[in-house]
Amino acid sequence: MNARDDRTPQGATVQPIAITSIIPSAAPSTDAQPLRAALLGNPNCGKTALFNLLTGARQKVANYAGVTVERKEGWLHTPAGRRVRVLDLPGTYSLHAHSEDERITRDIVTGEHAREAPPELLVCVTDATHLRLNLRLVLEARALGLPMVVVLNMSDMARRQGIVVDKARLSAALGVPVLESVGVRQDGAQELLAWLDSDAAHQLQAPALDGRSQAQAGHNTRAGLLALHQEVTAILQAAVQVPPVDNQRDDRIDAVVLHPVWGTLLLLATLFLMFQAVFSWAEPLMDGIEGSVGFVGEWVGSVMPEGVLRSLLVEGVIAGTGAVLVFLPQILILFFFILVLEDSGYLPRAAFLLDRIMGTVGLSGRSFIPLLSSFACAVPGIMATRSIPSWRDRLLTIMIAPLMTCSARLPVYALLIAAFIPEQSVGGIFNLQGLVLFALYIGGIASAMAVAWVAKLARTDKSRTPLMLELPAYRWPSLRSLVLGLYERALIFLRRVGGIILTVSIVLWFLASYPSAPDGVTEAAIRYSFAGQIGGWLEVVLAPIGFNWQIAIALVPGMAAREVAVGALGTVYALSAAGDDAMAQQLGPLIASSWSLATALSLLVWFVFAPQCISTLAMVKRETNGWRYPLIMTAYLFGLAYAASFVTYRVAVALGWG
Repeated sequence: MNARDDRTPQGATVQPIAITSIIPSAAPSTDAQPLRAALLGNPNCGKTALFNLLTGARQKVANYAGVTVERKEGWLHTPAGRRVRVLDLPGTYSLHAHSEDERITRDIVTGEHAREAPPELLVCVTDATHLRLNLRLVLEARALGLPMVVVLNMSDMARRQGIVVDKARLSAALGVPVLESVGVRQDGAQELLAWLDSDAAHQLQAPALDGRSQAQAGHNTRAGLLALHQEVTAILQAAVQVPPVDNQRDDRIDAVVLHPVWGTLLLLATLFLMFQAVFSWAEPLMDGIEGSVGFVGEWVGSVMPEGVLRSLLVEGVIAGTGAVLVFLPQILILFFFILVLEDSGYLPRAAFLLDRIMGTVGLSGRSFIPLLSSFACAVPGIMATRSIPSWRDRLLTIMIAPLMTCSARLPVYALLIAAFIPEQSVGGIFNLQGLVLFALYIGGIASAMAVAWVAKLARTDKSRTPLMLELPAYRWPSLRSLVLGLYERALIFLRRVGGIILTVSIVLWFLASYPSAPDGVTEAAIRYSFAGQIGGWLEVVLAPIGFNWQIAIALVPGMAAREVAVGALGTVYALSAAGDDAMAQQLGPLIASSWSLATALSLLVWFVFAPQCISTLAMVKRETNGWRYPLIMTAYLFGLAYAASFVTYRVAVALGWG
């Protein structure tokens, strides 16, 4: 749906549907009871930008109990020293809830939420350039009878567009104070801060309600909606002067951007740039992180005496931390592009352009960017699903994100393709090894689309979630919003995933290190560890798909990250070369002489599907607020991996490649 009449003006900040951050909360003083205020407003009205301006670093975020909707709260200290606890409610267009976010907002402001007391003050944040849309929610909120104040955000943009708002008349019509703000400017909340220190804010009173407002609040009927629209129109005529809107510039750009041919080509070029940047720009930073972690590990190993503690710190804690940190540059570069595309107004248009194509398999156009992000790493891809408002579409996107071929698979693919696929041309143009790698990428994409299509057939409600998009005006992104957004995402990754990865890495270190090998053995020590024993048990299960005990052992530490399997195989084969590249150079000829082509092909197919990445499962657990969906994901992906590898191995054996 192209909602062109509800565009955000040039220069305004578009916030994602849900942005998670973990920012240390400043401990407020306890000299007086703080005021509990809640920010209520439409999506894209600049409410979250105003919240960030008011609270700064004095904010914290957590999910509401039992749901994935995020609870964002911060502390405000006014110039006169008044303390205000500010709650940023999920954006909503109406208090007649349809989504999970809207239900949370409705329950809090109506006092029906089990664990959240209703606010003492409702701050209704509106987009001053789109008051017709925003005033509907203001009138619904006024009918609740809570003390409230209306904030005309983006008031500078409204003036630039020639919109004149008579605040006195608007205040009289609504029966509540009306203030101005500019959420993206450092001094943009001065009127609100001054009002909070005034006598009126210390003697809060509920707005006077008439019978019409009470009727509108109690009944979501056609007559009630009509009365609501009529009142909005009357208020606008009395208090707001809006000049004719000139959309010629945006229309000319949209003629290209939304064109089925040129728009698609522009989108592909944009995505190609983003895709290349994630790999090429991040590589030096990733190498620097790996080198730094390696240096720290070597230094700790040199100053500590040999023993269990040194092994734990070097091979468990430091190595586990490095495995997490190495992906941070890719995540930040990826989200830099996403934030720029979103703040510029382009991202909703990309989703609009692709919605019809992706709708054939039950996905939304909003799923495209998260799935594309998963080619770098499924973790930022899953994080990016927060921009999908429909929980059903978001969950489906999360569940198929690991099927995209992430960069962690490349070391395994490179090892097996170099060892088993001859370096020869096909048709005098294409390289056979390159074609095999391309086929693996296509296989992951096709599998993801097939899973989405099956999920669409399986669900009882086969109706598509309509794509309700607001196409904002094109504008330059806000540098402040970009920096804050990247800062938030870095904290999300490090704090929410890092702890789990670190714990798992330590567990895997223990499994691969104990019990130690008996004296005088010639096999790799890992063969006698708990991981080796598990590998021996797994060999019985994995033998039908052509895997030997060495592969089974490598899959155990490979659960930390897929690329670890290369090093694990090297350890199993008792190689002593340092570094993955040197190890792979020796390991390739060795496995080529001891494995069959059927086994190699089976293992390649296994890595297309198998969810061998603890960080992905940890992020799914965080995003879905429980272990149910990570377990479902693990089961179905391992099932697909086993079935696909079984078919591949048996067909290859039948062709004489076994």
